[in-house]
Amino acid sequence: MAKDKKIDMVILGLLSHEDLTGYDIKKRIDTGISFFWKGSFGNIYPALKDMEEEGLISKKDTSVGGRERISYHINSSGKSALRKWLREEQASNELRYETLLKLFFGGCQDKKVSLHNIEVFENQISSDLKILKGFAAKLKQNLDEADHLYFYLTVSFGIEAYEAYLKWCKKAKEMLK
Repeated sequence: MAKDKKIDMVILGLLSHEDLTGYDIKKRIDTGISFFWKGSFGNIYPALKDMEEEGLISKKDTSVGGRERISYHINSSGKSALRKWLREEQASNELRYETLLKLFFGGCQDKKVSLHNIEVFENQISSDLKILKGFAAKLKQNLDEADHLYFYLTVSFGIEAYEAYLKWCKKAKEMLK
């Protein structure tokens, strides 16, 4: 498995908790980890196919009422690959914000455009921050349950980062006005 295929690790991590369909995997990514990792059907399904061929996961037909439903199950070699990746010291921690890219080149436009872009970013961050705080409140009640501590730590990182983003938005808007 190629080291740069982090979607594989995302999928293996999700499957380590429960068997899921491709659609369920996408839904978990969108609702659980999209604040720090994205995934699309265009990379999920090819990854599932590759990991099945590599023997990391297996397919299970769980058709209901004549409707085909294929779920995926992590195998012992998949668990081993996931544990190996978790032990690796090197991690790619990229920051890619299109808003910052636009701001970097903001001198090519009127300041009002950059101000508007910052306000759009600020609104999205504010909205996401409310969601993260809701997750944190629920997780904090069950920190002794398996994996909830790790979920909480991830969410609390997001909260602190998003609060810092909002602080930056305020400063940046003041400077541009």
